Amino acid sequence: MREVLNLVHDLNDKQVGVRSLADPLPINTADKGMGRIAFLLLALFAEMERTFTAERAAHARAVAEASSRRIRRPVAHPADKIEYARLLKQQGSSLGEIATKTGIPKTSLHRHLAVSGPGETLNGTY
Repeated sequence: MREVLNLVHDLNDKQVGVRSLADPLPINTADKGMGRIAFLLLALFAEMERTFTAERAAHARAVAEASSRRIRRPVAHPADKIEYARLLKQQGSSLGEIATKTGIPKTSLHRHLAVSGPGETLNGTY
């Protein structure tokens, strides 16, 4: 909020106004009256929503931890599918074939199969 206030004051000192084109209300910081107040109120509401969102997320994490639930991102591709993809790659299958058989997108296959050791890439060359 302080940064928004500072920005508006700095721009105002340079005779630059901020006007919202997307909002139905005529918000223009170059106006001395209600335009500036409306802009600052919108900034205040944005700050409040940001604070409330952080509080809700912290509460959800606390509830999940209290009930011993996992609070990480869900696993996109199970380990057994990744191992199957590695086996198919060792047998010489192409990425397209592996993607079709495992249901894992090629971009994810690149990430999971790309580096087996230092300096080694998907096809074994640099």
